[in-house]
Amino acid sequence: MIPASIPSPPAEWASFSIGPATIHVYALCILAGIVAALLLTSARWRRYGGNPDVVWDVAIWAVPFGLIGGRLYHVFSSPDAYFGPDGDLSRIPRIWEGGLGIWGAIALGAVGAWIGCRRAGVRLSAFADAAAPGVLLAQAIGRWGNWFNQELFGAPTDLPWGLEIDANNPNFPADADPGTLFHPTFLYESLWSLAGVALLLLLDRRFSLRRGRMFWLYAAYYTAGRIWIEALRIDDAEMISILGVTQRLNVWTSVLVLLVSLAVFIYLSVKQRGVKEHSVYLPGRGPDPAEDAAAATTDAGSGSGTDVHSPDTSAGKSPDRGNLPEIKDASGAAASADQAPEEPRESDSRK
Repeated sequence: MIPASIPSPPAEWASFSIGPATIHVYALCILAGIVAALLLTSARWRRYGGNPDVVWDVAIWAVPFGLIGGRLYHVFSSPDAYFGPDGDLSRIPRIWEGGLGIWGAIALGAVGAWIGCRRAGVRLSAFADAAAPGVLLAQAIGRWGNWFNQELFGAPTDLPWGLEIDANNPNFPADADPGTLFHPTFLYESLWSLAGVALLLLLDRRFSLRRGRMFWLYAAYYTAGRIWIEALRIDDAEMISILGVTQRLNVWTSVLVLLVSLAVFIYLSVKQRGVKEHSVYLPGRGPDPAEDAAAATTDAGSGSGTDVHSPDTSAGKSPDRGNLPEIKDASGAAASADQAPEEPRESDSRK
């Protein structure tokens, strides 16, 4: 009798049938995560000043691209099940069996988001900032699909929150004794991601992280947790040795993405210091084309924070009138456009 542990659901809970259709709970977890991400992104996009309908237009491209990219990354980072001596190529499209690599999903999903953003006339950087917390929320929810599939757990542990895995499950290690508990890495990552959602929203409200900074902060936060969580896992994966240290491919990928994300975040923070926020729309594509054009002019400025499309009235200077049109009076004399007409003399008014 195990005094304290996290039970796994029975194997029959992993799927159920509705008529001739078989519904896999893993797929439902992924779907629930996507819906939650879109709802959060829609609310944030509205706060950015964009039309929330745009989020669904971009999602039509980003979501399928992301799913394909995530599956391809998983297949090539864990190739034995598909290309090994006992591999089965027919398993590649079976996403419901588990196996989506986040880096492939982000990379190819970004391509789909770029296509959707171009078609919708919005900036990819603005959309990525709005979507970043939602992507992390989707990851937190989607990880529960691993629990239903009894997969991607960590090394054996005697901690009270150890995860039970059925001894007859194909994923149960052959060298482990029945009743062995394992690190619930799905739960670690889900909790880490949920804490990240709260942290990102709090920091964005405090510092208004825009122009790509929110997205790169998300990438840095997620990978910081993924490094140690991934290192706990014992499922089959490609191993790579760097400087004498052998680790899983996903660990090294997380280290690389973490370093790049921090560098880009710091670079953008320094570069954008004092720069005003621009419209979420591409120039000429927003509800107010004139406003978009002005925002584009601001982006092309020196970045000092001055609204360059407004007249410069600093230090008591008046706006430049060199290009103002001239107004001619009745006698044909030229007058400045900003000069008020001369009041008629009293003697003239009686004529």
